[in-house]
Amino acid sequence: MVINPNQCKPHEAEPGAGLLVMPRTRRVFQRKHGGAWKVAYADFVTALMALFIVLWMMNATDRVKASVSGYFRDPRGYTQKLGAGPAAAGEGLAVRHDNVGDVEKQVRAALHRMPEFSRIRDNVKLSMTGEGLRIDLMETEQGLFFVTGSALPTPAGERLLKALAAEIGRMPNSLVIEGHTDARPFHNTGTAGSYGNWELSADRANAARRMLQNCGLRAGQVVEVRGYADQKLMNAGEPESPANRRISLVVKFVGE
Repeated sequence: MVINPNQCKPHEAEPGAGLLVMPRTRRVFQRKHGGAWKVAYADFVTALMALFIVLWMMNATDRVKASVSGYFRDPRGYTQKLGAGPAAAGEGLAVRHDNVGDVEKQVRAALHRMPEFSRIRDNVKLSMTGEGLRIDLMETEQGLFFVTGSALPTPAGERLLKALAAEIGRMPNSLVIEGHTDARPFHNTGTAGSYGNWELSADRANAARRMLQNCGLRAGQVVEVRGYADQKLMNAGEPESPANRRISLVVKFVGE
């Protein structure tokens, strides 16, 4: 039997000779992600923030460290004691000989936040003295900050003292409070002449001290309460002017 070599070769189909080409189909697999990565990322950010806080605290001043420590021990009580809060966060500027102007601007800005300050601004005077920053609250004939002839603060006086307490309470400086009257003899029929300008000036200074301490001053920040009667007039040319009736807050220079 003779074998033809051509019969051992595989049959080669001619191009276009009826072959059916099937198109390839691709399967699309949708990847499903869980929420576990979000938890891990949140933990990482929290740890990073904690690291930054620790690094900041390591370089903070002793006063800042004491403030943060006191806040976490007693948030409500410590905030009230420091006069801090939404409108008074952080440390206040220390009154020094070289920055009285900056502190004065800071106090003025706090006072301007009072809605009624435009009405009483002419009766509030800020000035620099040899002791420190002086804030004079000058009366009107009708009694703007205190009831006429009394040591009882008016509502306007209470709001102003509260605003000043929140601002001064943040400063490390000590405070002196003075009471002054005009030269007009004080007559109080209820005390049969035993109560005069000396008593009234001292009582108003003490009433201001109580209000300030209850609203933000630190314990021990007030170092003196003075009653001068009519011995230190604001307007010596008009001794009976109501502007002579005033309360003065003296924020003393640091170390004095």
